[in-house]
Amino acid sequence: MIKVGIIGGSGYTGGELIRLLLNHSKVAIDFVFSTTRAGKKITSAHPDLLGVTNLTFTGDVNLNVDLVFLCLGHGNSTKFLNENPFSSTTKIIDLSNDFRLNDDAVFQNKEFVYGLPELLKSEIKAANYIANPGCFATAIQLALLPLAKENKLQNDVHINAVTGSTGAGVSPSATSHFSWRNNNVSWYKPFTHQHLGEIGESLESLQENVGELFFLPNRGNFTRGILATAYTKFDGDLENAKAIFTNFYKDAHYTHVSDDPISLKQVVNTNQCHIHLHKHGDTLLITSAIDNLLKGASGQAVQNMNLMFGYNENEGLNLKAGVF
Repeated sequence: MIKVGIIGGSGYTGGELIRLLLNHSKVAIDFVFSTTRAGKKITSAHPDLLGVTNLTFTGDVNLNVDLVFLCLGHGNSTKFLNENPFSSTTKIIDLSNDFRLNDDAVFQNKEFVYGLPELLKSEIKAANYIANPGCFATAIQLALLPLAKENKLQNDVHINAVTGSTGAGVSPSATSHFSWRNNNVSWYKPFTHQHLGEIGESLESLQENVGELFFLPNRGNFTRGILATAYTKFDGDLENAKAIFTNFYKDAHYTHVSDDPISLKQVVNTNQCHIHLHKHGDTLLITSAIDNLLKGASGQAVQNMNLMFGYNENEGLNLKAGVF
């Protein structure tokens, strides 16, 4: 058993992380830190855990746990680590964007490895510090990495992706409350989304001179999940494309290529990424679907933890979608 701590446990990703770790046979939750809910029961923020745990939030941090998860807002992980010097033996998985880019990967003599198992599994196994990928970044990279591996991203790539309201975090905002979000769809940050940086660096680690990425993110009128579509010129036929993708993901535990068109419900509440390919003339359409809170955040964090500590990759992640 390893002892883990969670920093920022009252949000959506923190809640999903608690749920997963409570059902993990190799983990004991040592503390769940929250500045706003210290002393209150976990179930005050996560009522879905009523009857599952009696844990309470704490304002104290154990600096000697085996692993700490940072579930803080973007820009806050560096500040927290500066104020809380964890033991040199404590491993860290950060779920913010503070350490994802190459220029930010070294902090306090800690070298953070980008935590996308389908790309860097061997590096993750040897790492002590992980920068967990973003949710849009995960869905889009998994749709494009096989093509980059084969030097097939020579032309511009157009990407459209829609995410659920949980992607905006637990704090209410003008575009996340029910009366605005329900029966509504809108785009935001057109062509400038912050995840483009990490996507570009991953693709360029496999292929030089990747075509330009035109990414249009959308807000959906549902709570969780991401459905992403990407299309670009492709000089092979559909069977050639399928061979490229199935070969790239032949050893991937959670990414699978479907012969049939995919939908969001088949991955929600799982750590899966499902991919479908469609050819139209000389254009290849790639569709990918993930749960933004699991494969796009907490589930992938647990997957990375399993790799770091030598556990079975699916430990604590045997989850099933509900498609009806």
